[in-house]
Amino acid sequence: MSKKKLLFFSVVTSLLLSACNAAKVPMSVKEHDMSSMEPVTGDETKSDWTLPKDPKANEDVPMSIVVKDKHDKLIKQFETVSEKKMHLVIVSKDLSYFSHIHPTLKDNGEFTITTKFPAGGDYKMTAEMTPVGASEYSLEDHWVHVVGDEPKPKPIVPDKNLTKVIDGKKVTLSFENELKAKKNTNITFTLYDEQTKKPIKDLQPYLGTIGHAVAIDKDLKHFLHVHPIYTKTTGPEVTFMTYFPNKGIYRIWGQFNIDGNILTVPFTLEVF
Repeated sequence: MSKKKLLFFSVVTSLLLSACNAAKVPMSVKEHDMSSMEPVTGDETKSDWTLPKDPKANEDVPMSIVVKDKHDKLIKQFETVSEKKMHLVIVSKDLSYFSHIHPTLKDNGEFTITTKFPAGGDYKMTAEMTPVGASEYSLEDHWVHVVGDEPKPKPIVPDKNLTKVIDGKKVTLSFENELKAKKNTNITFTLYDEQTKKPIKDLQPYLGTIGHAVAIDKDLKHFLHVHPIYTKTTGPEVTFMTYFPNKGIYRIWGQFNIDGNILTVPFTLEVF
């Protein structure tokens, strides 16, 4: 069983998970004021996770997730958010591996999915969902140890260069001011074609919006999931407003749909 930690923050949607604190903030620009607010604590759900004993690296791992309310009653109905009933983010302990996938909801209220882990070691899984009738999003987390060769942990240090080339796309991350904890922060991904040097202006929707970003601190205590401020843009700039709850080092992954292929770009930042 995994005890839920919860919170939500961003102009369009932002989720923040803390191992010690739980909170929630408004979900949508259409439904709420665009200004930010201090999180409100809450703890409304819990979950049971079922996986094979001693799952092995590079093998299919079926899993199920059952979500219950605080009274231990099974929840069977969930809202569709960003085109899915549940979003599941899996990261390795050193944050070198990232996966954003979507379990299927069965009629009995059970979420199921089969995935693979690339190597042995410890992984943290964070599931996001919204029970029908709930006033807030819920996050449930679970650790799993995978059997197999474990690579040497990679250091989590801030990037000195905030431009990366992945799959032939050049992506630069920028922000208006120094990153400060407990402050609204606009961060912008700018995308170019590396070969032609031309800006990418025809981004396609991914899960109902022009991009997604997930940020996790190096201690895996804080989790943020943000959506773009400007929903009608198609590039080359995609801007997110987020809120870092504490000082520290965070890795952020931007995800964008380019010609039907999902580009995932990680950057490591220090928040002061």
